[in-house]
Amino acid sequence: MPLLTRRNLLKASAVAGAYGVGISVAGKFGLAEAAPEPQVLKALKTQATLTDAGATRNIMTWANPGGGAGMPPVLRMTKGKPYAARLTNTLDEPTTIHWHGLRIPNKMDGVPFMTQPYVYTGDSFDYAFTPPDAGTFWYHPHCNTLAQMGQGMTGVIVVEDPADPTFDSEVVLNLRDWRLGGDGQFIASFRPRDAAKTGTYGTVRTANWHQEPQYDAPAGGLIRLRIAVTDVTRIFSLKMEGAEATVIAIDGNPVPKRFPLDLLLIGPGQRLDLAVRMPDAEGAVATLEDIRGTTPKTIAKLRSVGTSLKRDVGDLAALAENPVAKADLSLAQKISVVLSATAENAPVDSICGTLGYSFWAINKVPWPGDTNDPTAPLAELKLGKSYVLQLENVTPHTHPIHLHGMSFTVLSSSTRDVMPLVTDTYLVQPDEKVQLAFVADNLGDWLLHCHIIEHQKTGMTSYVRVV
Repeated sequence: MPLLTRRNLLKASAVAGAYGVGISVAGKFGLAEAAPEPQVLKALKTQATLTDAGATRNIMTWANPGGGAGMPPVLRMTKGKPYAARLTNTLDEPTTIHWHGLRIPNKMDGVPFMTQPYVYTGDSFDYAFTPPDAGTFWYHPHCNTLAQMGQGMTGVIVVEDPADPTFDSEVVLNLRDWRLGGDGQFIASFRPRDAAKTGTYGTVRTANWHQEPQYDAPAGGLIRLRIAVTDVTRIFSLKMEGAEATVIAIDGNPVPKRFPLDLLLIGPGQRLDLAVRMPDAEGAVATLEDIRGTTPKTIAKLRSVGTSLKRDVGDLAALAENPVAKADLSLAQKISVVLSATAENAPVDSICGTLGYSFWAINKVPWPGDTNDPTAPLAELKLGKSYVLQLENVTPHTHPIHLHGMSFTVLSSSTRDVMPLVTDTYLVQPDEKVQLAFVADNLGDWLLHCHIIEHQKTGMTSYVRVV
């Protein structure tokens, strides 16, 4: 989860209660109606203009529905309605699609060896599922991830709920970096010394593949700003200048109580939904900034246009909770998860690529790489039972830890006050101990890993098995 300041917590206050109505395991992921025609997602190499130096070559992306080869399209789905996609691979290497944050059947999860075969050059793979949750999610490969994601293959998913409150406009922001040299071309994707620390940062920051883009929005209106951090490394500290911004959802789930955006940390893999009340004056600009580091950086701008609509964020109806089952803490089994450094057991080479190093581990075991004979599962879980991950970070670095296939509720932290947020990615601070509760309600093998991709690829990966 993002880091909440004490100021925000005081404004929001603690909230108790249920965070998911719970639905039957049998009917949870079944298709209620026939699957639609698949949306074709063509994986390809292209070029794009990201800097003033000219077109960057060897961009990787999925073609837009109309055939254009720019930023991966924003995929729109509807909560509870079947969705289908056909991945066709024209890259010169295998790939897959992982649907980050979506609680869907294991065979649709997009992890080579673990849930599906590679999709080789010239082949295709059909994905079909019904998203049970509304919110902001994203998609990316789970093969040769540092290269494929680092060179463009990260797209945003919007799962809509017809019962959502009415906004006057919506802006979707895909936040990511690029490792480019002065000539606008790709440079080495990582440095080992940085991979062993916070990760290797990009040199060019973009929102929707543009530097500091500006979007028009109705003056005095309420804007739903959907933000997805799809970068392989960067952690953002976001704030809004020039407009009132209220946090309404984190990682696809409504927050227990809304609070003003105020220096909120959000890491790779995480998403943030804001209700932005635009300035009344036409031409006034609201600026989303990243203030992490020594110099604030403008991410994107919103410009007021037209006569003020004079909306009030207080009139905005609540988002419906997603049907995430609530763990029974009186019966929950505890699972110890220790995030640590290591220098043992260099990963084996594989067709999905390796960085050739082991710097990180979970429970002292570094991930061996993409193999059909991985390590034993971190834990074997019984379907429908409740569990608590007792997560401890003994490293001096922050790790966004992501669980595939299921969502958890944040119970407690040793270093800060936390809300009982429902999420799939938690930003673990150095020396922090945190408790994350969930119901093992999705059969299969599910990855648990750091979403700083260099950390993932150099050992900080494991999985749980639900039987």
